[in-house]
Amino acid sequence: MSADPRPQVSTLDNGLQLVLSELPHARSVSISIYIRAGQRYEAAPEDGGISHFVEHLCFKGTERRPEPRLVAAEIDALGGSINAATDRELTVYYGKVTPDRFAELLDLLVDALRHSLCRDEEIARERGVILEELAGVEDAPDEQVSVLLDGLLWPGEPLGRDIAGTPQSVGAIGADRLRGYYRDQYVANAVVISIAGALPAAQAREQTARAVADWPSGEPAEWVRSAAGPPGPGLRLLEKETEQAHLALGLRGLDSLDEDRHALALLSIALGEGMSSRLFLRLREELGLCYDVHSAASYLRDTGAFSVHAGVDPANAAETVREIVAALSCLRSPLEAAELARAKQVVRSRIQLQLEDTRSVSAWHGSRLALGLPLRQPEEAIAGFERVTLDDVERVARRLVRGDALQLAAIGPIGDASELEEALQLGD
Repeated sequence: MSADPRPQVSTLDNGLQLVLSELPHARSVSISIYIRAGQRYEAAPEDGGISHFVEHLCFKGTERRPEPRLVAAEIDALGGSINAATDRELTVYYGKVTPDRFAELLDLLVDALRHSLCRDEEIARERGVILEELAGVEDAPDEQVSVLLDGLLWPGEPLGRDIAGTPQSVGAIGADRLRGYYRDQYVANAVVISIAGALPAAQAREQTARAVADWPSGEPAEWVRSAAGPPGPGLRLLEKETEQAHLALGLRGLDSLDEDRHALALLSIALGEGMSSRLFLRLREELGLCYDVHSAASYLRDTGAFSVHAGVDPANAAETVREIVAALSCLRSPLEAAELARAKQVVRSRIQLQLEDTRSVSAWHGSRLALGLPLRQPEEAIAGFERVTLDDVERVARRLVRGDALQLAAIGPIGDASELEEALQLGD
């Protein structure tokens, strides 16, 4: 009897959710454990970065594995890979091993998330590590400009801050507050475990249910909903001695359930994803203004963003902004059929290639379940893009690309913002 390719979802008595994807053709098994903790759960500015801070602490010792070096040695001995990441809406801990090491990986991850000691000395050590991480962003203007743009798109909101917090917030978060957040947020009913790979679903379910049966539920904090968008166009310039001027031009986008999200993704590909995109051909190939220019669309539970990033000679910054704005304006008239066809092919390839890997499959289903989104097979996702028409793309462009929505962040040796401000004006 062949394995069922559809993900199998179940909810345990303590509220923890499991999603299992049996992939008998694979040679590995991956576990992704999603915690409903992240930037959007940090309502108070003084909590900025607390989710990321706790993520750092979870591999720093438990009662059974009291020393970080023991945890590290066990990770290495598994012969696979293990890591963690904090994002805007979720924190994920994940690992990938051969099927015979599944039980060991599961035990290690569950122990780390359930029983982290969060000792004062480890908190002090990781505080220093995170402060160095933040200093690294200060030295990476291409990353820093994205944080500046977020602050324009979501002013005064958690989404407008760096996911890792600020030096001030990270320096001030107390040990008791960290332990309290960990205790309150890392509860069973805020957890999704996604398993994908060469392991029978029944075996994966039985072993996992046994490992987490006594994980208590609780009352975790809810995520902070986004307010209305910025009242008008905005510009933030950070004058800094860099070789290039780094530009990030963006606007509020769509949420992860919006009916126009497929059209926006295809529009982004046509505009600025790849060497045959409009922006690449115009700004790099025709005008020689920059080496790299690209667009991106991101989707969150109740909001989103659409942005264009470029690194240019400071003398060309205003002209580059002017060209990007012109390209956005042109999107309000239809794409050509060939552009839409290319974008659809790009999406098909991305989805199919991404889901060859067990880690990607576990992330695909686990993140969607954790965010309350419907689970879809790759074919269903591709079908959503295939249905998009040229009229759909024009509609979403006219819906989003408005002069009063444009926000521009810039970093570089630019003393006067007036030319950038003038270039930001969107024509009719």
